Amino acid sequence: MVDRVSLTPAAEELIHKLVAVHGPLMFHQSGGCCDGSAPMCYPRGEFRIGERDVFLGSIAGCPVYISGPQFEYWQHTHLIIDAVPGRGSGFSLEAPEGLRFLTRSRVYTEAEYDELERMGEPLRGPNAVAEAGLA
Repeated sequence: MVDRVSLTPAAEELIHKLVAVHGPLMFHQSGGCCDGSAPMCYPRGEFRIGERDVFLGSIAGCPVYISGPQFEYWQHTHLIIDAVPGRGSGFSLEAPEGLRFLTRSRVYTEAEYDELERMGEPLRGPNAVAEAGLA
């Protein structure tokens, strides 16, 4: 099975720190104008997942979604959530930590893309985590 999203050790460390303070978390990659390459980290349940949002998978126990239109652009890439020095968005939980989450990507190999095609369309919408058996 091919994963659509993964994380770096730096991101995993920051996520564990944030979970200790805020409880369960989730990520959303919107592709918006202000922090388009930055995934937004929220307390789980405090960001409204839309019917078109695509569930990419989980990192460090946190579900990761991407907006439907952004997924159309990035569906051929594996997304890697990283944490780097700097100030993130004021909307994302890591903003006061002196670090910010950043999305990196790499193009899938042909074999990975073929496997994704066999896996079918990813789950979408607010019930995707439950449908994936991860709730």
